[in-house]
Amino acid sequence: MKVILNQDIKGQGKKGQLVEVSDGYARNYLLPKKLAKEATNANINIMNGKNESEAYHQKVALEEANAQKEKMESITVVLSAKAGENGKLFGSITSKDVAEALKMQHHIKLDKKKFVMPDGIKTLGVTTVEVKIHQGVVGKLKVEVKGQ
Repeated sequence: MKVILNQDIKGQGKKGQLVEVSDGYARNYLLPKKLAKEATNANINIMNGKNESEAYHQKVALEEANAQKEKMESITVVLSAKAGENGKLFGSITSKDVAEALKMQHHIKLDKKKFVMPDGIKTLGVTTVEVKIHQGVVGKLKVEVKGQ
């Protein structure tokens, strides 16, 4: 019997998949517990519509991420911090600081977790920071640290 899964089921498939299972398993377990629905023509058409809609939304999100990547690569975020004579900062510039400065200076709101900065910025000058905008889309942002 063919069924469309409503949830991920170990050994059978993921949510929204059309799978072939035995009649007894479908009638006695999957259908009564509403883990799946019978694969009628109407349900298959609904599933195909949802899949097309999801693919379209992912495509739009990817296009927006690429546009944001292009915009980010053309701007520079300027921060100021106290530093010693050799250009080494007292403390460091964290991803939170960069996210706040980006929001204030360029009105781009990004979560601090998207910035790839394992140790922060610890020196004066221009540093390139990677930003994970979307799955598979990584932009580069220039951060300029000036001494006070």
